[in-house]
Amino acid sequence: MPADPKDRLIVALDVDTLDVALDMVERLDGLVRRFKIGSQLFTAAGPTAVEAVRKRGGEVFLDLKYHDIPNTVAGAAREAARMGVFMFNVHASGGLAMMRAGTEAKTAAGAGDRRPLVIAVTVLTSLDRAALSRELGVASSVEGHVLHLCRLAKEAGLDGCVASPNEISTIRNQLGAEWVIVTPGVRPAGADINDQSRIATPGAAARAGAHYLVVGRPITAAADPSAAAHAILTEISG
Repeated sequence: MPADPKDRLIVALDVDTLDVALDMVERLDGLVRRFKIGSQLFTAAGPTAVEAVRKRGGEVFLDLKYHDIPNTVAGAAREAARMGVFMFNVHASGGLAMMRAGTEAKTAAGAGDRRPLVIAVTVLTSLDRAALSRELGVASSVEGHVLHLCRLAKEAGLDGCVASPNEISTIRNQLGAEWVIVTPGVRPAGADINDQSRIATPGAAARAGAHYLVVGRPITAAADPSAAAHAILTEISG
């Protein structure tokens, strides 16, 4: 687990233009080293967004949640590795063969010591028990289903998972200290939960054992993003 809180905080650049994203990177210079580029910004700006953030000294978590047939995911994984991202994700619900294809392809891409981490998306933090059962037909609890998908991801050779704060302790106990846990749904006390259902404060998520905490709007929509990021880093440190 990274010792420096600056290596554990990932700021989500969920914005609509590259200019807005890069302005945020500049405003957080010296505080934040890692940034998430997801579907919105990647659709707007493509690989240029990854390149631009990296040129400014940032490391990129490419959050595109690959979920397709194994051959297609393998191709996407190779391109992600070639872009130099430090981490990308696939949907665990795509199955064992798909996840295995993704992690094998990134290894074959020739990224050497900079091969990216590949992590599995388990259950989106916007879903609760009722939605999982009623809408998706999953009979087990959220925690049970997350743990099942994590075990499948580990069997496939992945490095870790994306999971909500609620499941961190169980995953850590069952899959061990080396299993990387990336936690969205992190909200400082008093912050708007927006569309998240399973959340925790930064301090609680860090203490539970998350390697990386993904925070978006509480920083990017703050009147002073630097101050907001500093407060979260202080909480992680505590």
